[in-house]
Amino acid sequence: MKYGKYHFFCVMKNDAYLPQYKGSTFRGVFGRALKKVVCALKQQECSQCLLKQRCIYALAFETSISLKNTPQSSRIASPPHPFVLEPPLTTKTKFSKGDLLDFNLLLFGEMNNSLPYFIYAFDQMGKIGIGKKNEGKRGRFILKEVKGNNCVIYAATDKKMHNVTKPEVLSIDNTTCTVEPKACLKLTLKTPLRLKFENRLKADLPFHVLVRSMLRRISSLFNCYGKGEPPLDYRGLVQRAASVKIFDSNLKWFDWCRYSSRQNKSMLMGGMTGSVTYKGNIAEYLPVVELCEKVHLGKQTSFGLGQIRAESM
Repeated sequence: MKYGKYHFFCVMKNDAYLPQYKGSTFRGVFGRALKKVVCALKQQECSQCLLKQRCIYALAFETSISLKNTPQSSRIASPPHPFVLEPPLTTKTKFSKGDLLDFNLLLFGEMNNSLPYFIYAFDQMGKIGIGKKNEGKRGRFILKEVKGNNCVIYAATDKKMHNVTKPEVLSIDNTTCTVEPKACLKLTLKTPLRLKFENRLKADLPFHVLVRSMLRRISSLFNCYGKGEPPLDYRGLVQRAASVKIFDSNLKWFDWCRYSSRQNKSMLMGGMTGSVTYKGNIAEYLPVVELCEKVHLGKQTSFGLGQIRAESM
């Protein structure tokens, strides 16, 4: 599966007031800006639009509608979005004119070919503004540059694309890592993780629940944006995960609120934060964990949720 990680660098033009977790704020304005940039039939609902299977906005934000009646939708009930927006992780809420603001955009599959549209959408997003209004204005910013693979691929000085490299290709199989059979794995949740098990949101993280979520994420992404189902021993991996136990846990629940313009109401969101350490035969799971470090896991990943960092010990 093609995978691109692009780092955006911005400078604030005026003061901005942002929430502690900025994922919803960034994703909401980004969606508006992208639709403004690419939508050809602006009065048409995406579900009725004849361009929905080709439109970049529909593919990114109305993914279930866009992929309906396609080979991907026949395999995956709820197709994942082909992007993840990683907002600034700082809990800082007041930004002043001249402050720097940076964030990442992850793209999966052929959506990497549409990178110039996303860059232009973020440029327009800076003009629309983000955060709460202050004296009638939202926080506006200038997109200074975009980097990929540590190379500048866009600069505001000439507003042109430079050094566009091919995206990384992610793959996974049943190969295990060469570590001691008995080992520890520390998992840090960099952004809130929302998981459902047996149709309920989890406030703890048994290893088998984590493994199920990781396998679902990998399966859905590779089916929709890669070359199909990865050759993994799904049943065996889940069964053997039951023997891996929690050694130490510092997980806590974090609630945050987002406003849905579509539903015209505020929605309380929540997820696990903190860290958890597992002990057991974790070697065969490390390729799966390492992949999910790149693509996130759980629900609402397009908001930047489910970003993890793993350390094997």
